[in-house]
Amino acid sequence: MKRDLLTYIIILLVVAMTSCSTTKRLAEGDVLYTGVKEMTIESIDGEKIAPTVNSEVKDALSVPPNNALFSSNSLKFLPIELWAWNYLYTPNEKSVKGWLYNIFAAEPVLIQTVRPDIRVGMAKDILFNNGYFNSSSSYTVNYDEKNSKKASVSYHVVAGTPYTLDSISYPADTTHVAAVIRSIADKSLLYRGQRYCADTLALERERITYQLRDSGFYYFRSEYLLYQADTTRNSGRVDVRMIISPTAPYDALRAYKTGKITVRMHPPEGEGEPDTLSFRSIDVYAYKGMKLRRNLLPSCIDVRSGRTFSLTAQNQSLRNLSSLGIFRSVVMDVTPFDSIQGRDSIDVNLDLRYALPMSIMVEANVASKSNSYLGPGLILGLSHNNLFGGGELLSVSLNGSYEWQTGKKSGSSLLNSYEFGLNSSLIFPRILGFTPPRHLRRLKSNTRIQLGANIMNRPDYFRMVSFNMAYAYEFHTSSTAMHNLTPFELGYTKMLHTTAEFDKTLAENPAIALSFRDQFIPKLSYMFTYDNGYEKEKKNRWIWQIGFSEAGNIFYGIYSLCGVEGEKKIFGNPFSQFVKLTNELKYYHYFTGKLCLASRLYVGAGYAYGNATELPYSEQFYIGGANSLRAFTIRSIGPGSYRPDVSNENGFFDQTGNFKLEANVELRVPIWGGLEGAIFVDAGNIWLLKEDQLRPGGELTLKSFGRDIALGTGLGIRYDIANYLVVRVDVGVPIHTPYQTQKSGYYNIEGSFWKNLRLHLAIGYPF
Repeated sequence: MKRDLLTYIIILLVVAMTSCSTTKRLAEGDVLYTGVKEMTIESIDGEKIAPTVNSEVKDALSVPPNNALFSSNSLKFLPIELWAWNYLYTPNEKSVKGWLYNIFAAEPVLIQTVRPDIRVGMAKDILFNNGYFNSSSSYTVNYDEKNSKKASVSYHVVAGTPYTLDSISYPADTTHVAAVIRSIADKSLLYRGQRYCADTLALERERITYQLRDSGFYYFRSEYLLYQADTTRNSGRVDVRMIISPTAPYDALRAYKTGKITVRMHPPEGEGEPDTLSFRSIDVYAYKGMKLRRNLLPSCIDVRSGRTFSLTAQNQSLRNLSSLGIFRSVVMDVTPFDSIQGRDSIDVNLDLRYALPMSIMVEANVASKSNSYLGPGLILGLSHNNLFGGGELLSVSLNGSYEWQTGKKSGSSLLNSYEFGLNSSLIFPRILGFTPPRHLRRLKSNTRIQLGANIMNRPDYFRMVSFNMAYAYEFHTSSTAMHNLTPFELGYTKMLHTTAEFDKTLAENPAIALSFRDQFIPKLSYMFTYDNGYEKEKKNRWIWQIGFSEAGNIFYGIYSLCGVEGEKKIFGNPFSQFVKLTNELKYYHYFTGKLCLASRLYVGAGYAYGNATELPYSEQFYIGGANSLRAFTIRSIGPGSYRPDVSNENGFFDQTGNFKLEANVELRVPIWGGLEGAIFVDAGNIWLLKEDQLRPGGELTLKSFGRDIALGTGLGIRYDIANYLVVRVDVGVPIHTPYQTQKSGYYNIEGSFWKNLRLHLAIGYPF
């Protein structure tokens, strides 16, 4: 087996080196397509063709040949798949040769399958549909001079002068449906002087159809709207008139009200003993013993008996019920069109199947950190998705992890580090405490109450306990805008034990000592998120997150009004006071399929004042690592050009700051199946907003800003497991460090290339 495999690999290499034929097995008359030799797209009048139209024409003509890189005709790999198809074919698929054939071989792309005659017709149709009526297109097949079984194609396209819209009119009859169409004409997508475009006409028809269905004409369809176009009245202009098809069914042209609403609620398994209830003209059939708040269904079901049947209300009802999290399936049926004759209302039937109320979650992971710690972690979670009968989600999780240090010093404990935490949250699928405006109540919102405690043990440094509680709101104001408001969050950290070595570190750096002190952190925070990712076919996705948080200001104000001087405390412990602002912008451009250019820009700043001189350690910024600057290990850069003494093993405690700037660019390339590759460039640093003599060079200044930006690049491999979990390996190499080295110039990296490589194993994309 191994010998045969080696033999066939050698054959492939010999074939590659001798540049053997790629047309050996072609049948008589078949011609191998080698790509587009030339493509000319121009206009009759010399005017520039609309970029989107030009791109559509190119896409119609640009058929990639075998082994094209990124579907490009100009960049090609060696034709391995054609060599394999020609030289490795065997009817015995179970042999090594057959196995290699199935992996590497691909059917040749032929001129006969490309059909350039059809493609020039497609190009002409695209131009016609976009207003370039008097266009022409032609092609030439260029046979290879050395091998007549190979040929490329040249295309020549001439676009006519584009026609524009002149007059635009809508149905003028006296029917109800025509009156509704005219009432929404002011929001038309069409306007005088606009280039004629069949796609825009279709979108206008879809817009009107949706508005009609939302106004009670539920059975109306877009094909019932027709366009009449006249190009004879004015040269280069089109008069467009919309009419209602004379074949449209009478029942589709009527507006309907909502009739009887029936809800059937089924247990997770089987049917159980039925029970009948009635909630605000909604008939409910459910099994006895169900847990359901009486006003829950009316608050979720937007359709109402006697009101105009609305498509928006139907869709919103489905979203509301699905977002509760208590139903495994939500199905809505309405009166079928063939049963609506003679009726003026639409009956609604909802079938809801409960999900199991209790669920258990187990999550295991292995952590590998830059400070030579390695160890497993485990999270055990228990949740109830309908605690009080209103879709309330109670989650309780216990997390634990322990770590040991690789290459540890003699005398250190085997169990170097451990961390245990108990966290709970109760999420209500609605806003508690106040009533939002009616239009916001239609969108997804929730209220979260959170409690947690955590103990962290670092034997070489400290043992610390922390507690936190929070009350937060999450709500949407549109399909793209989400808001997170936390009006109250209180954290508390306390050192239970410190080592002499750690005390020495704190004594040498008072700023670090203040960030680790026992303290309360009373916070108020807000985060706005814009994400247009809901548009699945969109080629450009933007995510913008801007967050603001403050701590201690309300308490400080109350104490000041009461005349309290000096350091202010809660239960004998000082509280932190600061403001913090973060701003993150992500942009994703999808070229084709999974080929994507991803980028991120992050800026954050925090400032302590009043009752505190330093931000808590947990609120400070750091940089480097698997999700940041991948050419550097975590907490190994900054602040600014500061670099701790290499002999100081605790120097990473100093490498935090209160200002951060980071930029990342990454090209994600599909390779095969779920396997992807990446090329990335990362840049950034952290700084101090005020001078610290113990960390020279750490302050943010305009003079040194450019030199302080660390830069690195690298390659990555990712595997997407069933579109669910991405396992990622990134290898980064630094190009520039902000601190001085023995090497001058911008590229100031010391040591060999291989010594400076940084390997990161992670789960999920970095951004």
